[in-house]
Amino acid sequence: MQFNSIRRDWSANPTREMLAGAVATFALIPEVIAFSFVAGVDPQVGLFASFIIGIVIAFTGGRPAMISAAAGSVALVAAPLVHAHGLAYLFAAGLLAGILQILFGLLRLGVLMRFVSKSVRTGFVNALAILIFGAQLPHIIGGDWLAYGMLAAGLVIIYVLPLLTKAIPSPLICILVLTAASISLQLPVMTIADLGKLPDSLPIFGWPAVPLTLETLKIIAGPALAIAMVGLLESMMTASVVDDLTGTPSSKNRECTGLGIANTAASLFGGIAGCGMIGQTVSNVKYGGRGRFSTLFAGAFLLVLMVLLKPWVSQVPVAALVAIMVMVSIDTFDWSSLKTLVIHPKMSSVVMLVTVLVTVLSANLALGVAVGVLLSGVFFTFKVARLLQVKMERNDDTRCLTYRVSGQVFFASADVFVEAFDIEEANGMNVLIDVTQAHFWDITAVAALDKVVDRFNAHDIPVTVIGVNDASATLIGSLNGGINLKDI
Repeated sequence: MQFNSIRRDWSANPTREMLAGAVATFALIPEVIAFSFVAGVDPQVGLFASFIIGIVIAFTGGRPAMISAAAGSVALVAAPLVHAHGLAYLFAAGLLAGILQILFGLLRLGVLMRFVSKSVRTGFVNALAILIFGAQLPHIIGGDWLAYGMLAAGLVIIYVLPLLTKAIPSPLICILVLTAASISLQLPVMTIADLGKLPDSLPIFGWPAVPLTLETLKIIAGPALAIAMVGLLESMMTASVVDDLTGTPSSKNRECTGLGIANTAASLFGGIAGCGMIGQTVSNVKYGGRGRFSTLFAGAFLLVLMVLLKPWVSQVPVAALVAIMVMVSIDTFDWSSLKTLVIHPKMSSVVMLVTVLVTVLSANLALGVAVGVLLSGVFFTFKVARLLQVKMERNDDTRCLTYRVSGQVFFASADVFVEAFDIEEANGMNVLIDVTQAHFWDITAVAALDKVVDRFNAHDIPVTVIGVNDASATLIGSLNGGINLKDI
Protein backbone atom coordinates (compact mmCIF):
# COMPACT_ATOMS: atom_id res chain seq x y z
CA MET A 1 0.00 0.00 0.00
CA GLN A 2 2.83 2.40 0.92
CA PHE A 3 4.66 1.53 -2.32
CA ASN A 4 1.53 2.23 -4.38
CA SER A 5 1.16 5.60 -2.67
CA ILE A 6 4.77 6.55 -3.40
CA ARG A 7 4.46 5.45 -7.03
CA ARG A 8 1.24 7.45 -7.44
CA ASP A 9 2.77 10.59 -5.92
CA TRP A 10 5.92 10.50 -8.04
CA SER A 11 4.96 8.76 -11.28
CA ALA A 12 2.98 11.60 -12.87
CA ASN A 13 3.99 12.97 -16.29
CA PRO A 14 7.42 14.55 -15.57
CA THR A 15 7.25 17.10 -18.40
CA ARG A 16 3.81 18.27 -17.34
CA GLU A 17 4.92 18.42 -13.69
CA MET A 18 8.02 20.47 -14.54
CA LEU A 19 6.11 22.99 -16.64
CA ALA A 20 3.41 23.37 -14.00
CA GLY A 21 6.05 23.79 -11.30
CA ALA A 22 7.82 26.43 -13.40
CA VAL A 23 4.61 28.47 -13.67
CA ALA A 24 4.18 28.25 -9.91
CA THR A 25 7.77 29.41 -9.40
CA PHE A 26 7.34 32.55 -11.48
CA ALA A 27 4.06 33.26 -9.71
CA LEU A 28 5.93 32.82 -6.43
CA ILE A 29 8.80 35.27 -7.00
CA PRO A 30 6.98 38.61 -6.71
CA GLU A 31 4.91 37.50 -3.73
CA VAL A 32 7.92 36.16 -1.82
CA ILE A 33 9.85 39.37 -2.46
CA ALA A 34 6.87 41.50 -1.45
CA PHE A 35 6.24 39.59 1.77
CA SER A 36 9.94 39.66 2.59
CA PHE A 37 9.67 43.44 2.75
CA VAL A 38 6.55 43.08 4.90
CA ALA A 39 8.51 40.89 7.32
CA GLY A 40 11.38 43.37 7.33
CA VAL A 41 13.99 41.03 5.79
CA ASP A 42 15.99 41.04 2.57
CA PRO A 43 14.32 39.31 -0.40
CA GLN A 44 17.06 36.68 -0.45
CA VAL A 45 15.98 35.54 3.03
CA GLY A 46 12.49 34.80 1.74
CA LEU A 47 13.76 33.29 -1.52
CA PHE A 48 16.23 30.99 0.25
CA ALA A 49 13.51 29.88 2.63
CA SER A 50 11.11 29.20 -0.25
CA PHE A 51 13.69 27.00 -1.95
CA ILE A 52 14.35 24.99 1.23
CA ILE A 53 10.65 24.68 2.09
CA GLY A 54 9.75 23.61 -1.45
CA ILE A 55 12.42 20.89 -1.56
CA VAL A 56 11.74 19.50 1.92
CA ILE A 57 7.96 19.52 1.85
CA ALA A 58 7.92 17.76 -1.53
CA PHE A 59 9.04 14.69 0.43
CA THR A 60 7.49 15.29 3.84
CA GLY A 61 4.17 17.04 3.06
CA GLY A 62 0.76 15.41 3.11
CA ARG A 63 -0.70 17.07 -0.01
CA PRO A 64 0.97 16.29 -3.38
CA ALA A 65 1.04 19.18 -5.89
CA MET A 66 0.82 21.81 -3.15
CA ILE A 67 3.23 24.77 -3.24
CA SER A 68 4.57 26.06 0.06
CA ALA A 69 6.91 29.02 0.52
CA ALA A 70 7.92 31.91 2.76
CA ALA A 71 5.01 34.28 2.33
CA GLY A 72 1.46 34.93 3.50
CA SER A 73 0.28 35.85 6.96
CA VAL A 74 3.44 34.37 8.49
CA ALA A 75 5.27 37.49 7.32
CA LEU A 76 2.78 39.70 9.14
CA VAL A 77 3.34 37.77 12.37
CA ALA A 78 7.12 37.83 11.95
CA ALA A 79 7.49 41.55 11.28
CA PRO A 80 7.16 42.83 14.89
CA LEU A 81 9.75 40.30 16.13
CA VAL A 82 12.26 41.34 13.44
CA HIS A 83 11.79 45.04 14.19
CA ALA A 84 12.09 44.54 17.96
CA HIS A 85 14.88 41.95 18.24
CA GLY A 86 16.51 41.37 14.86
CA LEU A 87 16.80 38.67 12.23
CA ALA A 88 18.49 36.06 14.43
CA TYR A 89 15.48 35.91 16.74
CA LEU A 90 13.23 35.42 13.71
CA PHE A 91 15.25 32.36 12.74
CA ALA A 92 15.03 31.05 16.31
CA ALA A 93 11.26 31.63 16.38
CA GLY A 94 10.91 29.85 13.03
CA LEU A 95 12.88 26.92 14.40
CA LEU A 96 10.64 26.68 17.47
CA ALA A 97 7.53 27.10 15.30
CA GLY A 98 8.68 24.19 13.14
CA ILE A 99 9.12 21.99 16.21
CA LEU A 100 5.63 22.93 17.43
CA GLN A 101 4.16 22.08 14.02
CA ILE A 102 5.84 18.69 14.11
CA LEU A 103 4.29 18.07 17.53
CA PHE A 104 0.86 19.17 16.26
CA GLY A 105 1.15 16.65 13.45
CA LEU A 106 2.24 13.85 15.77
CA LEU A 107 -0.71 14.69 18.04
CA ARG A 108 -2.97 14.38 14.97
CA LEU A 109 -4.41 17.87 15.32
CA GLY A 110 -5.05 18.03 11.59
CA VAL A 111 -8.48 16.63 12.40
CA LEU A 112 -9.46 20.16 13.50
CA MET A 113 -9.94 21.03 9.82
CA ARG A 114 -13.25 19.18 10.02
CA PHE A 115 -14.61 22.14 11.95
CA VAL A 116 -14.00 24.54 9.05
CA SER A 117 -17.21 24.80 7.06
CA LYS A 118 -17.53 25.06 3.28
CA SER A 119 -18.65 28.67 3.66
CA VAL A 120 -15.45 29.58 5.53
CA ARG A 121 -13.30 27.80 2.94
CA THR A 122 -15.02 29.67 0.12
CA GLY A 123 -14.58 32.97 1.97
CA PHE A 124 -10.91 32.15 2.56
CA VAL A 125 -10.34 31.48 -1.14
CA ASN A 126 -12.18 34.60 -2.30
CA ALA A 127 -10.43 36.82 0.24
CA LEU A 128 -7.05 35.52 -0.81
CA ALA A 129 -7.87 36.16 -4.46
CA ILE A 130 -8.75 39.76 -3.58
CA LEU A 131 -5.54 40.18 -1.56
CA ILE A 132 -3.43 38.77 -4.41
CA PHE A 133 -5.01 41.21 -6.85
CA GLY A 134 -4.66 44.07 -4.36
CA ALA A 135 -0.95 43.33 -4.02
CA GLN A 136 -0.56 44.03 -7.74
CA LEU A 137 -2.23 47.44 -7.63
CA PRO A 138 0.96 49.36 -6.67
CA HIS A 139 2.49 48.08 -9.91
CA ILE A 140 -0.65 48.93 -11.91
CA ILE A 141 -1.87 52.27 -10.55
CA GLY A 142 0.22 55.21 -11.68
CA GLY A 143 2.04 53.27 -14.39
CA ASP A 144 2.83 54.76 -17.79
CA TRP A 145 1.39 53.65 -21.12
CA LEU A 146 4.29 51.25 -21.67
CA ALA A 147 3.64 49.39 -18.40
CA TYR A 148 -0.07 49.13 -19.20
CA GLY A 149 0.74 47.95 -22.71
CA MET A 150 3.02 45.17 -21.46
CA LEU A 151 0.47 44.13 -18.84
CA ALA A 152 -2.25 43.96 -21.48
CA ALA A 153 0.03 42.02 -23.82
CA GLY A 154 0.84 39.58 -21.04
CA LEU A 155 -2.82 38.96 -20.26
CA VAL A 156 -3.59 38.45 -23.96
CA ILE A 157 -0.83 35.85 -24.21
CA ILE A 158 -1.96 34.09 -21.04
CA TYR A 159 -5.60 33.81 -22.05
CA VAL A 160 -5.44 33.58 -25.86
CA LEU A 161 -2.50 31.20 -26.35
CA PRO A 162 -4.30 28.22 -24.70
CA LEU A 163 -6.91 28.49 -27.48
CA LEU A 164 -4.15 27.66 -29.97
CA THR A 165 -1.98 25.22 -28.00
CA LYS A 166 -1.59 23.93 -24.44
CA ALA A 167 1.73 22.20 -24.99
CA ILE A 168 3.52 24.86 -22.94
CA PRO A 169 1.79 26.83 -20.15
CA SER A 170 0.94 30.28 -21.46
CA PRO A 171 2.39 32.13 -18.41
CA LEU A 172 5.85 30.82 -19.34
CA ILE A 173 5.40 32.07 -22.90
CA CYS A 174 4.26 35.40 -21.47
CA ILE A 175 7.50 35.74 -19.49
CA LEU A 176 9.72 34.74 -22.44
CA VAL A 177 7.99 37.03 -24.94
CA LEU A 178 7.83 40.12 -22.72
CA THR A 179 11.40 39.64 -21.50
CA ALA A 180 12.69 39.24 -25.06
CA ALA A 181 10.78 42.34 -26.14
CA SER A 182 12.05 44.34 -23.19
CA ILE A 183 15.70 43.39 -23.79
CA SER A 184 15.71 43.65 -27.57
CA LEU A 185 13.88 46.97 -27.68
CA GLN A 186 15.62 48.27 -24.53
CA LEU A 187 12.31 49.28 -23.02
CA PRO A 188 12.47 51.42 -19.84
CA VAL A 189 10.31 49.16 -17.67
CA MET A 190 10.63 47.95 -14.09
CA THR A 191 12.31 44.54 -13.80
CA ILE A 192 12.77 41.94 -11.06
CA ALA A 193 16.17 43.47 -10.26
CA ASP A 194 14.35 46.65 -9.21
CA LEU A 195 12.32 44.78 -6.58
CA GLY A 196 15.26 44.00 -4.32
CA LYS A 197 18.53 42.17 -3.88
CA LEU A 198 18.53 38.66 -5.32
CA PRO A 199 20.65 35.81 -3.90
CA ASP A 200 24.18 35.44 -5.28
CA SER A 201 25.19 32.25 -3.44
CA LEU A 202 23.77 29.06 -1.97
CA PRO A 203 22.16 29.07 1.51
CA ILE A 204 24.49 28.11 4.35
CA PHE A 205 23.58 25.94 7.34
CA GLY A 206 23.87 27.65 10.70
CA TRP A 207 22.31 27.70 14.17
CA PRO A 208 20.44 30.95 14.96
CA ALA A 209 22.87 33.35 16.63
CA VAL A 210 20.89 33.86 19.82
CA PRO A 211 21.81 33.04 23.42
CA LEU A 212 20.33 29.76 24.64
CA THR A 213 18.66 31.26 27.69
CA LEU A 214 15.23 31.38 29.27
CA GLU A 215 15.01 35.05 28.28
CA THR A 216 15.39 34.11 24.62
CA LEU A 217 12.65 31.54 24.99
CA LYS A 218 10.35 34.19 26.50
CA ILE A 219 11.01 36.47 23.53
CA ILE A 220 10.37 33.89 20.81
CA ALA A 221 7.69 31.72 22.43
CA GLY A 222 4.72 33.94 21.57
CA PRO A 223 5.75 34.70 17.97
CA ALA A 224 6.71 31.05 17.43
CA LEU A 225 3.28 29.84 18.51
CA ALA A 226 1.62 32.46 16.30
CA ILE A 227 3.78 31.49 13.30
CA ALA A 228 3.01 27.81 13.90
CA MET A 229 -0.74 28.31 14.13
CA VAL A 230 -1.01 30.76 11.22
CA GLY A 231 1.20 28.60 9.01
CA LEU A 232 -0.75 25.45 9.77
CA LEU A 233 -4.09 27.14 9.22
CA GLU A 234 -3.12 28.49 5.80
CA SER A 235 -1.55 25.17 4.79
CA MET A 236 -4.56 23.15 5.92
CA MET A 237 -6.92 25.46 4.04
CA THR A 238 -4.77 25.27 0.91
CA ALA A 239 -4.63 21.48 1.14
CA SER A 240 -8.43 21.36 1.38
CA VAL A 241 -8.73 23.52 -1.74
CA VAL A 242 -6.45 21.13 -3.66
CA ASP A 243 -8.50 18.20 -2.36
CA ASP A 244 -11.57 19.79 -3.93
CA LEU A 245 -9.82 20.71 -7.18
CA THR A 246 -8.32 17.27 -7.77
CA GLY A 247 -10.95 15.09 -6.10
CA THR A 248 -8.22 13.33 -4.12
CA PRO A 249 -7.63 13.12 -0.36
CA SER A 250 -4.63 14.35 1.59
CA SER A 251 -3.15 13.64 5.00
CA LYS A 252 -3.63 16.77 7.09
CA ASN A 253 -1.62 15.34 9.98
CA ARG A 254 1.30 14.56 7.68
CA GLU A 255 1.05 18.06 6.25
CA CYS A 256 1.38 19.47 9.79
CA THR A 257 4.50 17.43 10.44
CA GLY A 258 5.90 18.04 6.97
CA LEU A 259 5.49 21.80 7.24
CA GLY A 260 7.20 21.69 10.63
CA ILE A 261 10.19 19.83 9.20
CA ALA A 262 10.36 22.25 6.25
CA ASN A 263 10.22 25.33 8.49
CA THR A 264 12.84 23.86 10.82
CA ALA A 265 15.14 23.31 7.85
CA ALA A 266 14.47 26.78 6.44
CA SER A 267 15.30 28.43 9.77
CA LEU A 268 18.57 26.49 10.02
CA PHE A 269 19.55 27.73 6.55
CA GLY A 270 18.85 31.39 7.25
CA GLY A 271 15.29 31.59 5.97
CA ILE A 272 11.93 32.75 7.28
CA ALA A 273 9.20 30.23 8.11
CA GLY A 274 6.47 29.69 5.53
CA CYS A 275 3.23 27.92 4.72
CA GLY A 276 1.02 26.76 1.87
CA MET A 277 0.51 29.25 -0.97
CA ILE A 278 -2.98 28.89 -2.39
CA GLY A 279 -2.54 31.14 -5.43
CA GLN A 280 0.62 29.42 -6.62
CA THR A 281 -0.87 26.03 -5.77
CA VAL A 282 -3.93 26.75 -7.90
CA SER A 283 -1.60 27.70 -10.78
CA ASN A 284 0.35 24.48 -10.35
CA VAL A 285 -2.80 22.36 -10.37
CA LYS A 286 -4.35 24.30 -13.26
CA TYR A 287 -1.38 23.60 -15.51
CA GLY A 288 -1.20 19.90 -14.70
CA GLY A 289 0.67 19.55 -11.43
CA ARG A 290 -0.64 16.47 -9.64
CA GLY A 291 2.28 14.84 -7.87
CA ARG A 292 5.19 15.68 -5.60
CA PHE A 293 7.58 16.24 -8.49
CA SER A 294 5.88 19.52 -9.40
CA THR A 295 6.47 20.76 -5.82
CA LEU A 296 10.07 19.55 -5.89
CA PHE A 297 10.74 21.17 -9.25
CA ALA A 298 9.17 24.47 -8.16
CA GLY A 299 11.60 24.67 -5.26
CA ALA A 300 14.63 23.57 -7.24
CA PHE A 301 13.80 25.82 -10.19
CA LEU A 302 13.52 28.79 -7.86
CA LEU A 303 17.13 28.30 -6.74
CA VAL A 304 18.28 27.83 -10.35
CA LEU A 305 16.55 31.05 -11.37
CA MET A 306 17.82 33.07 -8.43
CA VAL A 307 21.47 31.90 -8.49
CA LEU A 308 22.50 30.32 -11.80
CA LEU A 309 20.21 32.32 -14.08
CA LYS A 310 20.24 35.52 -12.03
CA PRO A 311 21.50 37.81 -14.87
CA TRP A 312 18.60 36.80 -17.10
CA VAL A 313 15.92 36.54 -14.44
CA SER A 314 16.75 40.00 -13.13
CA GLN A 315 15.71 41.39 -16.53
CA VAL A 316 12.21 39.86 -16.48
CA PRO A 317 9.69 42.74 -16.56
CA VAL A 318 7.58 43.10 -13.45
CA ALA A 319 4.59 43.56 -15.78
CA ALA A 320 4.95 39.91 -16.85
CA LEU A 321 4.79 38.73 -13.23
CA VAL A 322 1.89 41.08 -12.51
CA ALA A 323 0.00 39.57 -15.45
CA ILE A 324 0.57 36.09 -14.00
CA MET A 325 -0.58 37.17 -10.55
CA VAL A 326 -3.71 38.78 -12.01
CA MET A 327 -4.42 35.46 -13.73
CA VAL A 328 -3.80 33.66 -10.44
CA SER A 329 -6.24 35.93 -8.57
CA ILE A 330 -8.92 35.44 -11.24
CA ASP A 331 -8.49 31.66 -11.21
CA THR A 332 -8.41 31.52 -7.41
CA PHE A 333 -11.67 33.42 -6.88
CA ASP A 334 -14.71 31.15 -6.65
CA TRP A 335 -16.98 33.00 -9.08
CA SER A 336 -19.81 30.50 -8.63
CA SER A 337 -20.09 31.65 -5.00
CA LEU A 338 -21.55 34.95 -6.23
CA LYS A 339 -24.42 33.11 -7.92
CA THR A 340 -25.12 30.95 -4.90
CA LEU A 341 -25.29 33.86 -2.44
CA VAL A 342 -29.06 34.07 -2.93
CA ILE A 343 -29.52 30.30 -3.18
CA HIS A 344 -27.62 29.10 -0.14
CA PRO A 345 -29.03 29.56 3.38
CA LYS A 346 -28.62 33.16 4.55
CA MET A 347 -26.44 32.13 7.48
CA SER A 348 -23.99 30.33 5.19
CA SER A 349 -23.79 33.34 2.90
CA VAL A 350 -23.22 35.66 5.86
CA VAL A 351 -20.38 33.46 7.11
CA MET A 352 -18.72 33.54 3.69
CA LEU A 353 -19.06 37.31 3.34
CA VAL A 354 -17.82 38.00 6.88
CA THR A 355 -14.80 35.76 6.31
CA VAL A 356 -13.97 37.72 3.16
CA LEU A 357 -14.53 41.10 4.82
CA VAL A 358 -12.46 40.40 7.93
CA THR A 359 -9.64 38.85 5.94
CA VAL A 360 -9.42 41.66 3.41
CA LEU A 361 -9.69 44.48 5.97
CA SER A 362 -7.13 42.92 8.32
CA ALA A 363 -4.93 41.38 5.59
CA ASN A 364 -4.76 38.44 8.00
CA LEU A 365 -5.99 35.14 6.60
CA ALA A 366 -5.82 33.41 9.96
CA LEU A 367 -8.00 36.04 11.64
CA GLY A 368 -10.58 35.86 8.85
CA VAL A 369 -10.81 32.08 9.08
CA ALA A 370 -10.98 32.18 12.88
CA VAL A 371 -13.88 34.65 12.79
CA GLY A 372 -15.61 32.59 10.10
CA VAL A 373 -15.28 29.37 12.10
CA LEU A 374 -16.56 31.10 15.25
CA LEU A 375 -19.53 32.55 13.38
CA SER A 376 -20.29 29.18 11.79
CA GLY A 377 -20.33 27.61 15.23
CA VAL A 378 -22.66 30.26 16.62
CA PHE A 379 -25.07 29.95 13.69
CA PHE A 380 -25.02 26.17 13.85
CA THR A 381 -25.72 26.27 17.58
CA PHE A 382 -28.75 28.52 17.10
CA LYS A 383 -30.00 26.34 14.25
CA VAL A 384 -29.79 23.13 16.26
CA ALA A 385 -31.27 24.80 19.33
CA ARG A 386 -34.35 25.83 17.34
CA LEU A 387 -34.98 22.22 16.35
CA LEU A 388 -35.84 21.27 19.93
CA GLN A 389 -39.56 20.57 20.38
CA VAL A 390 -41.58 19.74 23.47
CA LYS A 391 -45.17 18.66 22.75
CA MET A 392 -47.75 18.24 25.51
CA GLU A 393 -50.50 15.58 25.45
CA ARG A 394 -53.23 15.75 28.14
CA ASN A 395 -55.41 12.78 29.07
CA ASP A 396 -58.01 13.73 31.69
CA ASP A 397 -59.35 10.16 31.90
CA THR A 398 -56.07 8.76 33.15
CA ARG A 399 -55.08 12.11 34.70
CA CYS A 400 -51.77 11.88 32.80
CA LEU A 401 -49.87 14.78 31.26
CA THR A 402 -47.29 13.58 28.73
CA TYR A 403 -44.46 15.75 27.44
CA ARG A 404 -42.77 14.34 24.33
CA VAL A 405 -39.33 15.86 23.79
CA SER A 406 -37.52 15.65 20.43
CA GLY A 407 -34.25 17.19 19.35
CA GLN A 408 -30.95 18.10 20.98
CA VAL A 409 -30.77 19.39 24.53
CA PHE A 410 -27.53 21.26 25.25
CA PHE A 411 -26.38 24.60 26.62
CA ALA A 412 -28.09 26.65 23.89
CA SER A 413 -31.46 24.90 24.10
CA ALA A 414 -31.59 24.11 27.83
CA ASP A 415 -33.63 27.21 28.73
CA VAL A 416 -36.17 26.45 25.99
CA PHE A 417 -36.45 22.94 27.39
CA VAL A 418 -37.11 24.16 30.95
CA GLU A 419 -39.65 26.79 29.88
CA ALA A 420 -41.72 24.20 28.00
CA PHE A 421 -43.00 22.62 31.24
CA ASP A 422 -45.99 24.28 32.91
CA ILE A 423 -46.36 23.59 36.64
CA GLU A 424 -49.90 25.02 36.85
CA GLU A 425 -51.06 22.88 33.93
CA ALA A 426 -49.71 19.79 35.71
CA ASN A 427 -51.51 20.32 39.04
CA GLY A 428 -53.44 17.20 40.00
CA MET A 429 -51.89 15.22 37.13
CA ASN A 430 -49.26 12.54 36.77
CA VAL A 431 -46.46 13.82 34.57
CA LEU A 432 -44.66 11.64 32.04
CA ILE A 433 -41.61 13.08 30.27
CA ASP A 434 -40.80 11.02 27.17
CA VAL A 435 -37.28 11.78 25.88
CA THR A 436 -37.03 8.85 23.47
CA GLN A 437 -36.46 11.25 20.55
CA ALA A 438 -34.11 13.55 22.46
CA HIS A 439 -30.45 13.52 23.40
CA PHE A 440 -28.76 15.23 26.35
CA TRP A 441 -25.28 16.44 25.38
CA ASP A 442 -23.72 18.28 28.31
CA ILE A 443 -23.97 19.16 31.99
CA THR A 444 -26.22 22.13 31.18
CA ALA A 445 -28.72 19.76 29.56
CA VAL A 446 -28.60 17.37 32.53
CA ALA A 447 -29.05 20.28 34.93
CA ALA A 448 -32.09 21.42 32.92
CA LEU A 449 -33.73 17.99 33.19
CA ASP A 450 -32.86 17.88 36.86
CA LYS A 451 -34.41 21.33 37.34
CA VAL A 452 -37.67 20.32 35.68
CA VAL A 453 -37.98 17.17 37.81
CA ASP A 454 -37.21 19.14 40.99
CA ARG A 455 -39.92 21.69 40.19
CA PHE A 456 -42.55 19.01 39.79
CA ASN A 457 -41.40 17.27 42.96
CA ALA A 458 -41.50 20.56 44.90
CA HIS A 459 -45.23 20.84 44.00
CA ASP A 460 -45.89 17.19 44.90
CA ILE A 461 -46.57 16.32 41.28
CA PRO A 462 -45.56 12.73 40.44
CA VAL A 463 -43.09 12.72 37.50
CA THR A 464 -41.58 9.90 35.52
CA VAL A 465 -38.89 10.20 32.86
CA ILE A 466 -38.77 7.51 30.18
CA GLY A 467 -36.83 6.82 27.00
CA VAL A 468 -33.41 8.10 28.04
CA ASN A 469 -30.88 6.61 25.60
CA ASP A 470 -27.75 4.89 26.88
CA ALA A 471 -25.40 7.79 26.19
CA SER A 472 -27.64 10.32 27.94
CA ALA A 473 -28.24 7.94 30.85
CA THR A 474 -24.49 7.50 31.28
CA LEU A 475 -23.98 11.26 31.33
CA ILE A 476 -26.80 11.79 33.82
CA GLY A 477 -25.48 9.06 36.07
CA SER A 478 -21.89 10.28 35.94
CA LEU A 479 -22.96 13.77 37.00
CA ASN A 480 -25.01 12.50 39.95
CA GLY A 481 -28.00 14.61 39.03
CA GLY A 482 -31.14 14.84 41.11
CA ILE A 483 -32.83 12.35 38.76
CA ASN A 484 -33.21 8.83 40.00
CA LEU A 485 -31.96 6.63 37.17
CA LYS A 486 -34.08 3.75 38.47
CA ASP A 487 -37.12 5.74 37.44
CA ILE A 488 -35.87 6.18 33.89
